[in-house]
Amino acid sequence: MTARSGTTGGDASALFASERSFRVWRYGSGHSQLLLRAAPDSAHPLRLDLLFEGVDAVQLVTRYEALELHTFDEEETGRIFELSGVPARWRSDRLVLGLRSRSGAGYVQCLKVSALLGGTNVLGPDDPSESVDVVWSLRG
Repeated sequence: MTARSGTTGGDASALFASERSFRVWRYGSGHSQLLLRAAPDSAHPLRLDLLFEGVDAVQLVTRYEALELHTFDEEETGRIFELSGVPARWRSDRLVLGLRSRSGAGYVQCLKVSALLGGTNVLGPDDPSESVDVVWSLRG
Protein backbone atom coordinates (compact mmCIF):
# COMPACT_ATOMS: atom_id res chain seq x y z
CA MET A 1 0.00 0.00 0.00
CA THR A 2 1.33 3.41 -0.93
CA ALA A 3 -0.05 6.88 -0.58
CA ARG A 4 1.28 9.16 -3.25
CA SER A 5 1.13 12.74 -4.29
CA GLY A 6 2.19 14.33 -7.50
CA THR A 7 1.63 13.46 -11.12
CA THR A 8 2.11 10.09 -12.76
CA GLY A 9 2.28 11.65 -16.20
CA GLY A 10 -0.48 12.69 -18.52
CA ASP A 11 -3.43 14.31 -16.80
CA ALA A 12 -4.07 11.97 -13.89
CA SER A 13 -2.43 12.12 -10.48
CA ALA A 14 -2.07 8.91 -8.45
CA LEU A 15 -3.07 9.34 -4.81
CA PHE A 16 -3.17 5.84 -3.30
CA ALA A 17 -2.19 2.38 -4.51
CA SER A 18 -2.34 -1.16 -3.15
CA GLU A 19 -1.45 -4.50 -4.75
CA ARG A 20 -4.25 -6.15 -2.78
CA SER A 21 -7.59 -7.20 -4.29
CA PHE A 22 -10.62 -5.17 -3.21
CA ARG A 23 -14.29 -6.04 -3.52
CA VAL A 24 -17.29 -3.77 -3.31
CA TRP A 25 -18.34 -4.68 0.21
CA ARG A 26 -21.13 -2.25 1.04
CA TYR A 27 -22.85 0.68 -0.63
CA GLY A 28 -25.56 2.57 1.16
CA SER A 29 -27.16 5.42 -0.71
CA GLY A 30 -29.09 6.42 2.43
CA HIS A 31 -25.86 6.89 4.39
CA SER A 32 -23.91 7.96 1.27
CA GLN A 33 -21.11 5.50 2.01
CA LEU A 34 -19.17 3.04 -0.12
CA LEU A 35 -16.84 0.43 1.36
CA LEU A 36 -14.24 -1.42 -0.72
CA ARG A 37 -12.61 -4.24 1.25
CA ALA A 38 -9.38 -6.20 0.85
CA ALA A 39 -9.90 -9.28 3.03
CA PRO A 40 -7.13 -10.72 5.20
CA ASP A 41 -5.06 -13.47 3.56
CA SER A 42 -1.83 -15.33 4.22
CA ALA A 43 0.31 -12.44 2.94
CA HIS A 44 -1.78 -9.72 4.63
CA PRO A 45 -3.20 -10.73 8.03
CA LEU A 46 -5.26 -7.52 8.45
CA ARG A 47 -8.22 -6.14 6.49
CA LEU A 48 -7.67 -3.03 4.39
CA ASP A 49 -10.82 -0.98 3.78
CA LEU A 50 -11.35 2.05 1.61
CA LEU A 51 -14.27 4.00 3.05
CA PHE A 52 -15.80 6.69 0.85
CA GLU A 53 -18.13 9.10 2.66
CA GLY A 54 -20.60 11.64 1.31
CA VAL A 55 -20.91 9.66 -1.93
CA ASP A 56 -22.87 11.43 -4.68
CA ALA A 57 -22.12 9.21 -7.67
CA VAL A 58 -20.28 5.98 -8.51
CA GLN A 59 -19.35 3.83 -11.46
CA LEU A 60 -17.97 0.51 -10.24
CA VAL A 61 -16.89 -3.00 -11.10
CA THR A 62 -17.27 -5.64 -8.37
CA ARG A 63 -13.55 -6.42 -7.96
CA TYR A 64 -10.35 -4.35 -8.16
CA GLU A 65 -7.03 -6.21 -8.38
CA ALA A 66 -4.07 -3.96 -7.58
CA LEU A 67 -6.17 -0.84 -7.04
CA GLU A 68 -4.98 2.69 -7.67
CA LEU A 69 -6.93 5.85 -6.83
CA HIS A 70 -6.21 8.82 -9.05
CA THR A 71 -7.52 12.24 -9.98
CA PHE A 72 -8.96 13.22 -13.34
CA ASP A 73 -8.20 16.22 -15.48
CA GLU A 74 -10.58 19.21 -15.28
CA GLU A 75 -12.56 18.17 -18.36
CA GLU A 76 -13.32 14.66 -17.10
CA THR A 77 -14.05 15.94 -13.58
CA GLY A 78 -16.51 18.45 -15.07
CA ARG A 79 -18.18 15.72 -17.13
CA ILE A 80 -18.69 13.54 -14.03
CA PHE A 81 -20.10 16.50 -12.08
CA GLU A 82 -22.54 17.21 -14.91
CA LEU A 83 -23.67 13.56 -15.05
CA SER A 84 -24.24 13.46 -11.28
CA GLY A 85 -26.13 16.74 -11.16
CA VAL A 86 -24.13 18.26 -8.29
CA PRO A 87 -24.69 22.04 -8.32
CA ALA A 88 -21.64 24.14 -9.20
CA ARG A 89 -21.64 25.82 -5.75
CA TRP A 90 -20.99 22.46 -4.03
CA ARG A 91 -18.32 21.12 -6.37
CA SER A 92 -15.33 22.63 -4.59
CA ASP A 93 -16.11 20.43 -1.55
CA ARG A 94 -16.26 17.20 -3.60
CA LEU A 95 -13.59 14.76 -4.74
CA VAL A 96 -13.85 12.93 -8.05
CA LEU A 97 -11.57 9.91 -7.75
CA GLY A 98 -10.79 7.40 -10.45
CA LEU A 99 -10.42 3.72 -9.60
CA ARG A 100 -8.17 1.70 -11.88
CA SER A 101 -6.87 -1.82 -11.60
CA ARG A 102 -5.96 -4.91 -13.59
CA SER A 103 -9.59 -6.04 -13.35
CA GLY A 104 -11.52 -2.87 -14.14
CA ALA A 105 -11.99 0.84 -13.64
CA GLY A 106 -14.56 3.29 -12.33
CA TYR A 107 -14.96 6.44 -10.27
CA VAL A 108 -16.37 7.74 -6.99
CA GLN A 109 -17.58 11.27 -6.35
CA CYS A 110 -17.50 11.94 -2.60
CA LEU A 111 -16.59 14.26 0.25
CA LYS A 112 -13.92 12.07 1.88
CA VAL A 113 -12.03 8.79 1.49
CA SER A 114 -10.03 6.93 4.15
CA ALA A 115 -7.89 3.79 4.10
CA LEU A 116 -8.47 1.78 7.29
CA LEU A 117 -6.14 -1.04 8.33
CA GLY A 118 -7.04 -3.51 11.04
CA GLY A 119 -9.07 -6.54 11.94
CA THR A 120 -8.59 -10.17 11.02
CA ASN A 121 -12.21 -11.12 10.35
CA VAL A 122 -13.33 -10.68 6.75
CA LEU A 123 -16.90 -9.84 7.79
CA GLY A 124 -16.11 -7.11 10.29
CA PRO A 125 -14.67 -6.47 13.72
CA ASP A 126 -13.67 -9.52 15.73
CA ASP A 127 -14.77 -7.68 18.86
CA PRO A 128 -15.84 -4.10 19.66
CA SER A 129 -12.44 -3.20 21.11
CA GLU A 130 -10.59 -4.19 17.93
CA SER A 131 -8.24 -1.46 16.76
CA VAL A 132 -8.46 -0.01 13.25
CA ASP A 133 -5.91 2.56 12.09
CA VAL A 134 -6.49 5.30 9.53
CA VAL A 135 -3.42 4.89 7.30
CA TRP A 136 -4.43 7.45 4.65
CA SER A 137 -7.20 9.99 4.19
CA LEU A 138 -8.26 12.71 1.77
CA ARG A 139 -11.06 15.25 2.04
CA GLY A 140 -12.60 17.43 -0.68
